[in-house]
Amino acid sequence: MRLTGPLRAVAVLLLVGLTWLLANTFFGGESGSSVRHFFSSASKEPTPAEPRPRRYKCGLSAPCPPKHLAFRLVSGAANVIGPKICLEDKMLVSSVKNNVGRGLNIALVNGVTGELLDTKTFDTWAGDISELLKFLRPLHEGTLVFVASFDDAATKLNDESRRLFEELGSTAVKELAFRDSWVFVGAKGIENKSPFEQRMKNSKSSNKYEGWPESLEMDGCIPLRPALEA
Repeated sequence: MRLTGPLRAVAVLLLVGLTWLLANTFFGGESGSSVRHFFSSASKEPTPAEPRPRRYKCGLSAPCPPKHLAFRLVSGAANVIGPKICLEDKMLVSSVKNNVGRGLNIALVNGVTGELLDTKTFDTWAGDISELLKFLRPLHEGTLVFVASFDDAATKLNDESRRLFEELGSTAVKELAFRDSWVFVGAKGIENKSPFEQRMKNSKSSNKYEGWPESLEMDGCIPLRPALEA
């Protein structure tokens, strides 16, 4: 019985010490701040993840209307990075496909069905311009013509080749000069000038690369032509 008082006092001291330790752990000191942070964080509602931007065909920022073809053209960067022609999310011309070359890179597409007809490269710096003329002269009515330049697109162009592109709807080809960047979409039998054309002039004062202007990029939606009735 004589030990009851001292034991009770020891028990009280232990209880007070344990209470202080727990209070310090949860509400004081470095570890306490960590615990408080944990509980305060847990009490907040989780922040929703940012939705990923939706990707449309050929990387367009919005989908094309029905009966339209989505496209993206990128001209070559100097004489190092080749051009690209994308149609309906399919890469028609690119360095990866190993079908690009110096000069004019051209893809022909059926304007009624959207089917790829042909792709070819024409060296307009040191090649034979007659090959380009043979390619453009027999085009059928409604054929879509996608063009992306690489390195130099103009040196070998003559009056007839420029006229053929004008007949496809180009307005810039008349002034196209040495090492200008050019992207263009035209069509055989077009009644008006094409709205899909960009040209960047080769200029020492504004060139992005030494001796070459910057690469051009253009995208959009092209309406399919209605099929001719039999």
